[in-house]
Amino acid sequence: MTASENTAQENLSFEDALKELETIVEKLERGEVSLDDAVAAYEHGAILKKLCQDRLDEARLKVDKIRAQKASSAVEGTTSFDAE
Repeated sequence: MTASENTAQENLSFEDALKELETIVEKLERGEVSLDDAVAAYEHGAILKKLCQDRLDEARLKVDKIRAQKASSAVEGTTSFDAE
């Protein structure tokens, strides 16, 4: 993989990477590719899977950080305006 291909993949959105990964899986399942192409597609799919997993992990960390900030912002001994 060239440096420009690597950069292009890193710039893929999660949704685009997942769609490309699904396309690879469908082609492999249908047997539409030669053995050499199947190996190359599998390798590309592994890279896309890692990219998707990394994006999911980043999103999970952001959500956890937001939850932690929200939980720590509550001052003890106070009640919310909605509490009755």
